[in-house]
Amino acid sequence: MAKFLVVASGENSAENIPVIPGLENLLGVAIHSSSYKSGISYSGRNVLVVGSGNSGMEIAYDLASHGANTSIVIRSPIHVMTKEIIRLGMTLVRHLPLKMVDGLVVMMANFKFGDLSRYGITRPKKGPFALKSETGRSAVIDVGTIDLIKKGNIKVQGGITKIKGKTIEFQGGNEGSFDAIVFATGYKSTANMWLKNGDDLLNNEGLPKRGFPNHWKGGTMLYCAGLARRGLAGIAMDAKNIANDIKHNIESMSG
Repeated sequence: MAKFLVVASGENSAENIPVIPGLENLLGVAIHSSSYKSGISYSGRNVLVVGSGNSGMEIAYDLASHGANTSIVIRSPIHVMTKEIIRLGMTLVRHLPLKMVDGLVVMMANFKFGDLSRYGITRPKKGPFALKSETGRSAVIDVGTIDLIKKGNIKVQGGITKIKGKTIEFQGGNEGSFDAIVFATGYKSTANMWLKNGDDLLNNEGLPKRGFPNHWKGGTMLYCAGLARRGLAGIAMDAKNIANDIKHNIESMSG
């Protein structure tokens, strides 16, 4: 029997579809982005994309480009960048303070895209690199979606409040009729469903109870790696901390 257990099953184990009143009675198609193939089969249909991360924005672009009447739900502030701006920022953070780099890349993005608030898109208060470092959330890399939003080919909606048949109601009072919904709402951990006696380590969402950077250790020789939403750098930090702690415990047992 093993003396140590490391939960490293990842934070993206299962499709995450939010609970929305009326979704179970939707008179149309509802799929997760993992099942999305192409916008060809949606040409001429009214399609709603839920989720404004990179997957959601790319799917919205693909749908609109194939003739679908496309809308996208954008509830939270997001940073929209080009891959060139992000690449430059990644180079600059090696030499300049994070805050300075964030200021520069946001200024460049504003110059590139203009004020997007008139289209229902706002920026977070924290810069893109600070946000990535603290929460693991990445900036959206634009593939042409913003241009289609500006042209009116893709409509931006607020959060969904209710679904009645094919009619979807949004925050702010807007509503529309949709033939299909694509949920680009990410994935979730399922570690809490199979891990026994792990209540001191993980919460009901299968994520660490303790905040970063003290999240990786539970009781009774129990650990977790890669569940803090900190990307590869966070995983590397977890692995090092866990390895050192296990080594210390083994040495203590031997001594």
